[in-house]
Amino acid sequence: MHFTSEQRLDDGVLEREFTLGGIPGILWTPASASSSAPAPLILLGHPPLGLRAMYPRLAGRARQAAADGFAAATIELPGSGDRPRWAAVEQARADLRRAVEAGEPVGDEIVDALVLPLVDTSVPEWQAALDALLSLPEIGGPVGYSGGLMSIGIRLAVVEPRISAAVLFAGSLVPAAMFEEARRVTIPLHVLLQWDDEGNDRQAALDLFDAFRSKEKTLHANMGGHTGVPQFAGDAAAQFFARHLR
Repeated sequence: MHFTSEQRLDDGVLEREFTLGGIPGILWTPASASSSAPAPLILLGHPPLGLRAMYPRLAGRARQAAADGFAAATIELPGSGDRPRWAAVEQARADLRRAVEAGEPVGDEIVDALVLPLVDTSVPEWQAALDALLSLPEIGGPVGYSGGLMSIGIRLAVVEPRISAAVLFAGSLVPAAMFEEARRVTIPLHVLLQWDDEGNDRQAALDLFDAFRSKEKTLHANMGGHTGVPQFAGDAAAQFFARHLR
């Protein structure tokens, strides 16, 4: 991990940009973090829109996490930002746009082509980032995962034993194959669902929640569209992490 820049934000949070094997990322640590009192870590997932485009939302989530005593980190997804484009994924995105604009159902072939390559490639990258982050003296466990593409969170919950709890956002397309993986998820979950999300199949989201085998799982559903998550829903997610990452 190579840090490329750092700045101290006005609330005392240390924000550092880094690269890891050519993959850009950002780490935020609270002022209280030190080698003698390492901060628990939350991995911040996000949609494949690029870190620069997502920065305001990611930084807001990270600063809230820091206020609760957590470090937070994120990495650029494959094919996003300044990373090389994937022709197959770009084609799947174009097919998705055409289907949505035409008012047609989005077929399984499009969903698989759009999501599965991201999951297969990005999850090992998240694990490599976790290796590097946990080697820093001011960062410690336990580790949580928050947000992002639902399928990436599912895969990480299955294959990464260092992740103790996850907050998942039900607002992205989920391939049918991921439902089988969901049945292997057993860590505590807090799932956010916007009831009127125009781009989300509500019934599929409910079926996916039902598939999780976690003994503790909470579905927090609110009225409103994709970007209308109320502040109190975020507060509930923060309380969830406070219970499971201390």
